[in-house]
Amino acid sequence: METNDPRVGAIWTALSTVIDPELGLDIVTLGLVYGAELHGSTATITFTLTTPGCPMERAIVDGVRRAVALVGGVAQVETHVVWDPAWHPGMIAPNAFPD
Repeated sequence: METNDPRVGAIWTALSTVIDPELGLDIVTLGLVYGAELHGSTATITFTLTTPGCPMERAIVDGVRRAVALVGGVAQVETHVVWDPAWHPGMIAPNAFPD
């Protein structure tokens, strides 16, 4: 895993452009992304959804793949949707919603 590779930061930035259509916030701010790793030119993204059976699953997974694929030097994107730990609203970044 290449943790000091600047592409990892670029991957996180790309992930912050993926919006959950139901909540209107990006998946990083929502706390849905659990990890982003880079092995050579393969990015592996581990994330969850707000609920199992989320109707936006396909849109979010496709959004993750599209966004990360745009990062220079990333040739392949592997996505892993996990349910443990389960997401909860307390995982949303502080100040995510304007007052």
